[in-house]
Amino acid sequence: MAKQNDYFGLSWIISLILAIIPVTSWVCGFITRFMEGKWVSGLIRLIFGFTIVWILDIIWMVWKKSICRILPC
Repeated sequence: MAKQNDYFGLSWIISLILAIIPVTSWVCGFITRFMEGKWVSGLIRLIFGFTIVWILDIIWMVWKKSICRILPC
């Protein structure tokens, strides 16, 4: 079963593919954080999603098999 930490509960392989593509990483990232009720993190992903957050998501997906959690709130 897929972990909750991935995009929409998808498997980490599918989430890795989505994280590699900049536009899907940005959209899936902020939607996922808003769905989790993490409004501040969602706004950070919405504003900075095409820069360092995108690179961090790819690294975290390969290394930890979940998306990057910048803020726990």
